[in-house]
Amino acid sequence: MLRPGCLHCAAPVTGAGASWGCVVHGPVSPLWTPVESTYDAFVAHLEKAGEFPTLLPWPLGAGWSVSDFALVAGERGTLGTLACCSGTSALDGPVDVFVVTEEPGTGLGARVAKLSGPDPVDVGEGPPLTKVRVGSASVPLWAVSTSAADEEFDRVVVAGEAAGRWLWMVLRPASAMLLLRDEWILRDVSGLGPPLVEMPFGGPRPPW
Repeated sequence: MLRPGCLHCAAPVTGAGASWGCVVHGPVSPLWTPVESTYDAFVAHLEKAGEFPTLLPWPLGAGWSVSDFALVAGERGTLGTLACCSGTSALDGPVDVFVVTEEPGTGLGARVAKLSGPDPVDVGEGPPLTKVRVGSASVPLWAVSTSAADEEFDRVVVAGEAAGRWLWMVLRPASAMLLLRDEWILRDVSGLGPPLVEMPFGGPRPPW
């Protein structure tokens, strides 16, 4: 249900256990992605992630679904997770919201944001753009500049620090940043229990 790939590019990886390698980048912690965004694949994702959180906006709005997810896990255990929910808004049309939580230096958030990395810049400089709630903590998020990105696409990137890890949110299109006016709640769905069965999955997997 989950397939390994390179964290840094689309090249395949080879290996097993604690040893994985990319033909382009050499030894890597593999990026595990689902063949298809389904409930069973998401359960496999959560099992592989172990105690590492997978965060999603909560509750999902009507008509929104979990369209993609991924994790970085290898010799050093789980280093980061990604979850994306997709839906529509009256002003923006189709919207993708990516949430990445990762250990410093991992680079998963930077890949999703199409930034050189691995860590966000500008975090902590000036007032935050928005705040989100993770558990009982209010987490400030700063706008991350995408002007120096190797690739251009219409998105907004914010990042901050939560529980000693980087927290990234990437919203596409960029106009969807207006959705962040209200303090969103992000929930670790790894401890969701029975309500997990009721979460909608599927839809076109967004490119990243």
